[in-house]
Amino acid sequence: MKRAFWLIIAALAAAILFYVSRFWYLRLWPREGLFGIDTLRPQGGLVGQWLRGTDFAPFELVIWAVGAFLILTILQKLYDLLNPPPE
Repeated sequence: MKRAFWLIIAALAAAILFYVSRFWYLRLWPREGLFGIDTLRPQGGLVGQWLRGTDFAPFELVIWAVGAFLILTILQKLYDLLNPPPE
């Protein structure tokens, strides 16, 4: 049961990271945004949208990669904290 829970958490984290990246190509909801929230547009690419017009826009992919690495590291630390190895 624990394994299924953590697999679902990992799959959700991967889907969210994929959605905020520029590589999202699926259009799963209408143009009004997910649940009517305009900022959750169907074409993804939220990091690029957030950085548009700033000095950091050329570094969108690097910022996304560092953020994804940090999120996955935090999830791994949380998993290690909640599931200590048997002794």
